[in-house]
Amino acid sequence: MNWEPWTGCKPYSEGCKNCYFYGPLAKRFGQNEITKTDKFYLPVRKNAKGEYIVKGGGILATCFATDFFLPEADDWRKDAWAMIKERQDLDFLILTKRIDRFEVSLPEDWGEGYENVNIGCTVENQEAADYRLPLFLSFPIKRRFIACAPLLEEIDLSAYLQAVEHVTVGGETGRDARLCDYEWVLKIREQCLKAGATFWFKNTGSLFKMDGVIQKVNPYKQASMAKELGIDKLDGKKLF
Repeated sequence: MNWEPWTGCKPYSEGCKNCYFYGPLAKRFGQNEITKTDKFYLPVRKNAKGEYIVKGGGILATCFATDFFLPEADDWRKDAWAMIKERQDLDFLILTKRIDRFEVSLPEDWGEGYENVNIGCTVENQEAADYRLPLFLSFPIKRRFIACAPLLEEIDLSAYLQAVEHVTVGGETGRDARLCDYEWVLKIREQCLKAGATFWFKNTGSLFKMDGVIQKVNPYKQASMAKELGIDKLDGKKLF
């Protein structure tokens, strides 16, 4: 299940160029005003019986259509953290390109991190990895994953995997998508195997190179094609 407490976003780095939510060819193109949604209080809403509408034991993918650490959401994020703390029976997956803003509006009782929060840092190229991941590793976070999506070039994550549980890799989707090379994917997988991190090849992207051949892949087939390659190493990890 997804939780989008706010909507709207702004380009931040090279990986945002063809964003499938807010890029030039996306339905939300130009939606740069950051606003709360009617789902803001979703995690703590209750029914007439006083029971949480969102049942415990599940995963809430949080702000996957925007960014949890947008500066425009600094005040709202305080309430979001309070809801996350209240719902210890849910796992919250938070994906961000703005890891350098992690400490802004952080709860006073955060300490070494909340057990029910798994934060993912997105990196699309080596420059992003070398800037964001040292910061990512320096912050008090109990559960971490890296998302190489969209993967735009070969990336060496070897120096950053010591405190990371999992890595997800995916290509760029859309009519103007940039190339995703299968060799880049396999190299990241090998780095994960050596470090003991789990690995998930989420999708090929729309322009996929394998065995020297570049092919255009239908958006509805990108995930299944990646799965059919059989390179995931999940060790029983539950995917979001």
